[in-house]
Amino acid sequence: MSPRKSRRIAAALASAAATALVLTISGCGSSGSAASSGATRVFEADNGRVTIPAAPKRIVATGYAVPVLIEADAPLAGISEWTRGVPMMTREDLATYQRLTKIAGNPADTTNYEAIAKVKPDLIIVGVPKPVLGDLDMKRLESIAPVAVVGPSLPSSWRELSRRQADAAGRAATFQQTKDAYEKRAAELKAKYAGVLGGLEFGHVGAYGEGQQGTFQREFAGSWGTNIATDAGVTYYGQVKKKGGGSRDVSEYPSIEEVPASLGEADAITYTVNADGSVPDPVKYVLDSKLWKNLPAVKAGKTFAVRYTEAATYTSALKTLDALDTALAPLVKS
Repeated sequence: MSPRKSRRIAAALASAAATALVLTISGCGSSGSAASSGATRVFEADNGRVTIPAAPKRIVATGYAVPVLIEADAPLAGISEWTRGVPMMTREDLATYQRLTKIAGNPADTTNYEAIAKVKPDLIIVGVPKPVLGDLDMKRLESIAPVAVVGPSLPSSWRELSRRQADAAGRAATFQQTKDAYEKRAAELKAKYAGVLGGLEFGHVGAYGEGQQGTFQREFAGSWGTNIATDAGVTYYGQVKKKGGGSRDVSEYPSIEEVPASLGEADAITYTVNADGSVPDPVKYVLDSKLWKNLPAVKAGKTFAVRYTEAATYTSALKTLDALDTALAPLVKS
């Protein structure tokens, strides 16, 4: 059975369960309000306790909620753009993404409120970080439909984040299926590389440095480029010098002159590349540096390019695990 078909079966079962819940709640009420307006439940969102439909039928999703709810086969009526995740989507999920009405671009401040109202949602799931909420007119959104904000804090928080988003959409059963598949694959890689990764301390170079300003992105455990690799048994050493909140709790942007101090103790180094394997300019800026070429890990041939480091769902993270398997394979052969 294909993963897509399995997900659809799980989604159908979840929908049937939600429908049964609606009927039960509607039948137990002392008035006819539940039956006439639809059964509801209280959901713990980032914006407080929100009353949402027990079985939503037309959901608008934004930000990190977009790939999660597409994979969960949620009843989506509109979505924001999520171009960063397109390379990690399956063919079927990409077709769904392209078909759905876009109610915003990638930035939250491009939200089209008229477009949201036009698709007549019964639930809006906002998947952006709290600091970005300032770019949204929350009162206007709430005038259209109930709004549940379920956004990320740290890069590694996508695991719990996606669970909560799927729950809000009534697709918890589908979420569990993809989570189990991911954890099984991660355990396989952890066992496969246990004999060669033990004792090695890794560093990581991310793709969000600014070469024009003479800086690079150094990522630590829990960051975009590292959190999935950690599940596969990779150990990243060190921590940021000063936490700045959110992703800056697990990554920093030192000057290129600090490459030896930042990565000199690494036994091995991973670095982010694009989905097609090409090296993004911020990473190339580091790799072209003489300081990089003189690092012990580089001289030892222990550098590994990793694709799909921006995965934010269990299904897309499976691609990251496969990419890690390919990247780390030389360790087993050596």
